Amino acid sequence: MSKRYRFIIILAVIGICFVFLYPTIRWYFMVPKESQAIALGTREQIKEVASMNAQLSLDALLAAGRSGGDLPGNLSFLESQAKKILRDAKAPSPAKWDAAAVLSAFTSSGEVLDALETRYRNDIFRLKNLQKSAVQLGLDLSGGLSIILQADLDAYAEKLGRPVTDADRETAVNQALEVLYSRIDRFGLTEPVIRRQGADQIYVEIPGTADPERINDIIMGAGSLAFHMVDTEASAAFDAYYAQHPAGTFDLNGELLDPSAIPVPDGVIIRPVYTKDRYGLDERTGYAAIRREVGLDGNYIREALVERNSLDGQPEVTFRLDSEGGEIFYQLTSANVGKPMAIVLDGRVRSQATIQAAIRDAVRITGFGQEEAENIALVLRTAALPVELRVINQQSIGASLGEDTIRQGLYALTGGLALVFVFMLIYYKGAGINAIVAQILNIYLMGSILSAFNFTLTLPSIAGFILTIGMAVDANVIVFERMKEELRLGKGRKVTVDSGFDKAFWAIMDSNITTFIAALFLSQLGSGPIQGFAVTLAIGVFSSVFTALFVSRLIFDFGTDVMRSKGISVTWRVVK
Repeated sequence: MSKRYRFIIILAVIGICFVFLYPTIRWYFMVPKESQAIALGTREQIKEVASMNAQLSLDALLAAGRSGGDLPGNLSFLESQAKKILRDAKAPSPAKWDAAAVLSAFTSSGEVLDALETRYRNDIFRLKNLQKSAVQLGLDLSGGLSIILQADLDAYAEKLGRPVTDADRETAVNQALEVLYSRIDRFGLTEPVIRRQGADQIYVEIPGTADPERINDIIMGAGSLAFHMVDTEASAAFDAYYAQHPAGTFDLNGELLDPSAIPVPDGVIIRPVYTKDRYGLDERTGYAAIRREVGLDGNYIREALVERNSLDGQPEVTFRLDSEGGEIFYQLTSANVGKPMAIVLDGRVRSQATIQAAIRDAVRITGFGQEEAENIALVLRTAALPVELRVINQQSIGASLGEDTIRQGLYALTGGLALVFVFMLIYYKGAGINAIVAQILNIYLMGSILSAFNFTLTLPSIAGFILTIGMAVDANVIVFERMKEELRLGKGRKVTVDSGFDKAFWAIMDSNITTFIAALFLSQLGSGPIQGFAVTLAIGVFSSVFTALFVSRLIFDFGTDVMRSKGISVTWRVVK
């Protein structure tokens, strides 16, 4: 490969890595702490903050409008919206866009309040998405979420139709452990702690700033998906009854106070209909009367995927059924063409659709946001929980070592790096500068890969970083020692460089391949801290080989072909 192409490849790698690393840099070094705290809050807290900030901004805008003042600087975005409103209405623009002019463009103060809240909400959610793209800190560095789950053995006994034995309990709880682990950590990168606590409890620790609502959706999702036919007449009758008795129909838990008083026929049940509001929170929009008989159970689902609708680009969940389920669903849809069907997930109606034609093996349901669609598909792919779990305690836990540990880890990282740099400069003179450049790029690549895959950084991961610093220069040392041998034979710079890299190639590859294999086995067979150390070490091996053989070689070739250097400074004893 020519030197020009190698140089272009290195520039491309540096550029791509910067794109991956930028979210981490921005989140940890450019976003204020108070903004981070808001973005890491629950959706209820985000809604409260956005609503409060919108109301405060509206009050300030109204005060400025009454006094004839200018538009506050932090509300300048309203000017562009006001201009668009007047442009769409083909109304003349004012000579000066002050606070009063902006207010007059909107039809009401409520419309202004909605625009302000939308802006604040979008800003917070952008930061929330930024945090998800950055490197996460582990439980030992930043704390996390602690949850204690209780197995509902009474419901399990009702499901079995007999009392729960000790063997039943052991089997159910152990299966629940396996399902939870596959749901929370499908790729083994977040290092969760999931263990039994007592006879029927499960303790879960999730490191980093996990979103409690998303975690609850994944953990508590029983995966009980079912298709029910909707009784439109019963739904209309219930809506009329509920409109007349809004306070005496349901209790505080949403259960019917007097099921016998509800004007629906036998075999029909009332279920709440939920949709997501603009904050992603569940919002009950009504109730539906559905047939008690399950048209199709979710156990027949063979595969669950999240796809994009080809018409509007909205996310949709696609279920593929096995042969038996496909035949059942085909019979159901064939007999009910033109009738509405409800998709019920964990007791809530999530979507309703009119059957247009018979369907056999693939079902698409819409009405979800991207995150909720992914959660639903994940829960269904990882099988239903064998026993229902209830959250009996949930709390955020602080870091065991916190900022002091991060600071000490950074000191160790920079200290080790500085000592390696000094040694390479003293021992290998000019060639040591080459090794230093490769080492800096190596750390840059490692950080970028960690950020690209949203790895969780823990204390063992920092140890892997520090170990990689020493290992990374090993390849340079082998190459430089080979170069010394060539110089002692009286060879020139170009031949020395070529021979040094060619003869060192397999020695470098053999040592790094064996290290990579060991790291690979540790990452697959280990768990927790061992896994974090192994993943970081494997990344370090890959990046150090690239910088030592690809980047370092190009630097030497640049000195030979561009700088026209004749000699090579690689030792105090031999200089040519």
